[in-house]
Amino acid sequence: MPLDRFVLILVIVIAAAGVTVWLGTMIAASAQIPAGWLSVIPVALIGYVVWRVISDRLNNSDDDHYDRIEK
Repeated sequence: MPLDRFVLILVIVIAAAGVTVWLGTMIAASAQIPAGWLSVIPVALIGYVVWRVISDRLNNSDDDHYDRIEK
């Protein structure tokens, strides 16, 4: 496994843990404030865009030209 892919996976896992905690606090706070559910929609959209960017980065074969270089 290339080092850049390993680091990317590690960053994604750490970010996912942080987002899970943050989203949990947002949902808990929105139970207190009914209008707080409106803030979950933009957060979900941002998460979707980030997911699409990361999946495109991992599946793009044009970015793998450094993996084919022999040392």
